[in-house]
Amino acid sequence: MKKFLLVDDHQVVRSGIRSLLLTMFKPAEIEEAPGGDEAVAKLKKNSFDLVLMDVQMPNTDSLGLVEYICTQYPGTNILMFSMSAENIYAKRFLKAGAKGFLSKDASADEIAKAINLTINGRRYISESLANLLAEESVADRKSNPFDGLSKREFEIVSLLLAGNGISDISKALSLQVSTVGTYKARLFEKLNISNILELKELATSYNI
Repeated sequence: MKKFLLVDDHQVVRSGIRSLLLTMFKPAEIEEAPGGDEAVAKLKKNSFDLVLMDVQMPNTDSLGLVEYICTQYPGTNILMFSMSAENIYAKRFLKAGAKGFLSKDASADEIAKAINLTINGRRYISESLANLLAEESVADRKSNPFDGLSKREFEIVSLLLAGNGISDISKALSLQVSTVGTYKARLFEKLNISNILELKELATSYNI
């Protein structure tokens, strides 16, 4: 029997994926977690064949969570399932250890394909991402300014865009508030912006 862990802060999304999984795999054991802390608690109690995880969740460092799972539970496959822009996020999560990155806009057939590949330890890359990677390889260039951020800076950008404040980010990443402030100032400088509104506008221009 296949075991799944759905990590998403939206109940309706978890319910939809649960229904699909029960259609694809009979029987199946499915557990749910609305965020990182709950996901870690589930992982400590049970093993899972596949973790389906959103990218942007309140008080959750999704990138760090992927790295934690890959380190602590190396036999667990991870499929990112998100509305976040594939061209911005996918490469980082694949590098962190996720087996695939799937858009919530994907068709049912594409979702089934991604799940079947990743649950068996194979990598899922959409046609659009494959084309993007090929174009970047040929052009030998970075596609956007967000690619120039460090891992930690990118985590903080993701949390800022999800609506988290400095204190929330400090808690999610287990960092001092002053340290988060320093990272924020540094990434603002790298992106050549001065406030959250400009960050959101820049992110929108790159379809984040």
